[in-house]
Amino acid sequence: MGDEHTDCYFFCPVCQLYTVAKWWDNFTGVETENVTGPLSKQEGDALVELIRKCEEPWDKKCRCEAHVAYFRGTLD
Repeated sequence: MGDEHTDCYFFCPVCQLYTVAKWWDNFTGVETENVTGPLSKQEGDALVELIRKCEEPWDKKCRCEAHVAYFRGTLD
């Protein structure tokens, strides 16, 4: 089945920064959430652009170039 990792990018048009909410579900019954940031507009835009390169970014079995780059080659 494999773990599930979900990142949500929130951009504030006032401060021009991103906040990222990250959820990790490893199917043990305990889901974790972590909020990171701020990210610069440039860094956040680049990550969102990378995510958009995949036709199915929600597919945890996808091993396209965008998924591999986003997860820095750590996909099994």
